[in-house]
Amino acid sequence: MSHCLADVNVKQKVKVISVGSAKSLFRKKLLAMGVTPGIEMNVNRKAPMGGPLELSLRGFSLSLRRSEAQNIQVELIEAIS
Repeated sequence: MSHCLADVNVKQKVKVISVGSAKSLFRKKLLAMGVTPGIEMNVNRKAPMGGPLELSLRGFSLSLRRSEAQNIQVELIEAIS
């Protein structure tokens, strides 16, 4: 079952299913940063009041606005400690 990345809880490991629409410039930027379908990443933190999310993937941390994270569909893998 897929979920929107913006709705995933903190300390959750997810696998990316899809990234934005096919002609989106934002999609191209995400793909260039390593957010590609099939990659696993951890949701480390979520800022309060609709602030950004901090993600860990491919050995680095990435922050995304929640509006950007809404365009990324993910599959839940497991909770991390």
